[in-house]
Amino acid sequence: MTLTRRTLLQAALAAALATPLALPGAAFAQAATDKPGGQRGGQRGGTLTLLLPSEPTALVTVGNVATPILSVSAKVTEGLLKYDYDLNPEPQLATAWQVSPDGTVYTFTLRQGVKWHDGKPFTAADVKYSIELLKKIHPRGRNTFANVTAIDTPDDHTVVLRLSKPAPYLIRAFVATETPIVPKHLYDGTDPLTNPATSAPIGTGPFKFKEWVRGSHIVYERNPDYWDKPKPYIDRLIVRVVADPAAAAIAFETGTVDLGYRTPVPLADLERLRKVPTLRFETRGNSYSFNVTRLEFNLDNPYFKNEKVRQAVAHAIDRNVILKVVNYGVGQVAYSPIAPGLKQYNDPAPTPYPYDLKRANALLDEAGYPRGANNVRFTVPLDFNPIGADGPRLADYLRTTLARVGITVNVRAQDASSFIKRVYTDRDFAFTTNGASNLFDPTVGVQRLYWSKNFIKGVPFSNGTHYSNPKVDALLEGAAVENDPKRRVELFREFQQIVAREVPDLNLYQPEFITIANQRVHDHSLTADGVESNLADVYLDPASR
Repeated sequence: MTLTRRTLLQAALAAALATPLALPGAAFAQAATDKPGGQRGGQRGGTLTLLLPSEPTALVTVGNVATPILSVSAKVTEGLLKYDYDLNPEPQLATAWQVSPDGTVYTFTLRQGVKWHDGKPFTAADVKYSIELLKKIHPRGRNTFANVTAIDTPDDHTVVLRLSKPAPYLIRAFVATETPIVPKHLYDGTDPLTNPATSAPIGTGPFKFKEWVRGSHIVYERNPDYWDKPKPYIDRLIVRVVADPAAAAIAFETGTVDLGYRTPVPLADLERLRKVPTLRFETRGNSYSFNVTRLEFNLDNPYFKNEKVRQAVAHAIDRNVILKVVNYGVGQVAYSPIAPGLKQYNDPAPTPYPYDLKRANALLDEAGYPRGANNVRFTVPLDFNPIGADGPRLADYLRTTLARVGITVNVRAQDASSFIKRVYTDRDFAFTTNGASNLFDPTVGVQRLYWSKNFIKGVPFSNGTHYSNPKVDALLEGAAVENDPKRRVELFREFQQIVAREVPDLNLYQPEFITIANQRVHDHSLTADGVESNLADVYLDPASR
């Protein structure tokens, strides 16, 4: 980047971040004098600016779990539980919980005195409605709550989930972003995906939605009636969309943004930014979800429905080069459908299709695609998920390496909404690079990607490959209800071995996510979901406000 471009970026960024959102001086000064009693020495007041590299398409994770939506949803809409770094449950909207010895009855005692932001009381009816809704339309809800056959509400502050079979993972599924509790009185009888509350949310959380200026920013203000007083400590949360990666790095370097997660800057800039004295780097707060970057084939595509073609592509790819070149070595190679971070379940066996261009060419010949004019066997489009910064780099690598075996790749770039529609609704794609959250358990984060019953047009981040194998379905369904930990591991191992052979997709690497914060920001990643939490604990240094 030239000095001229850098200067222009700095000027434009400063103008964009400073101009539209001045706080009323009197109100700000008054707020800054309040102190939270006994809370780590933090003080009330100030504005926190959270940077997002891509704009969300909605503000609640009811029917979409794209990363930008995960980033903001919990600030307004809470869950029954939160989790420490080791995924032990802690109270949020539920104050107590109990699981029956056979694992088929979950009883939650709800927090009393909680109100929705419009003043209506929060009750068990909201919880019942939300879970039933998520079971229908949430990308992971179908399998997360598959065994829930009934939800009882004996009173306004008790919810009882009754299961047909045990679900050993379920107690970890009630975080705000995964199981958001939404107001029944606003959603009932409507299309939840187009309901105004999905874009202008009303929740029980520490922040109230104020405005969303598309393409620019989202503003949340402190909820003075929040049930966990004296939280939240900050007066205002501004979410800024900074799509230019170079501008994002400058924003942190110059202090015009305060916080970003999932490595919000170009990896090439990390070393330089680590030398900036005002910045702090954190890797905690990512244990609720381990991600994997994947290459997904459309198994309805005339080329990729042929297993030999998919095997050839697998042989043409060097994961170690991808990790080093595409992700600057930040992370680890992944061969299995289950992320390496889920050590208990991950099969560490290497791919059955190691990097071997000679074998890749032979397989393509066997598949009936000889080299033609200009040594090209066939041409296919490649769509990359634009949410992650690695998309263009990974697409460039794939275009180069597949050309060596006679496959011409035309890379198509589009915004997040267009990408989701193309892949999950129109199914107008050949293959795509994508990220997948494995979350805290394979039944929740992995099953959705390979379970034939989760091929649902229009539902983002579901079974986009259209993979269908009855044996795999049986293994996944068996693991979902298996209470014996050893047997559960065995079921997941067998599943991984089958998928590795049939290659409906290729898992490439697990990135390591880094949170960047200005030194004035404290307590931003106290739970397993880090910055995706409600940020009620965050406070700012008094002198910086």
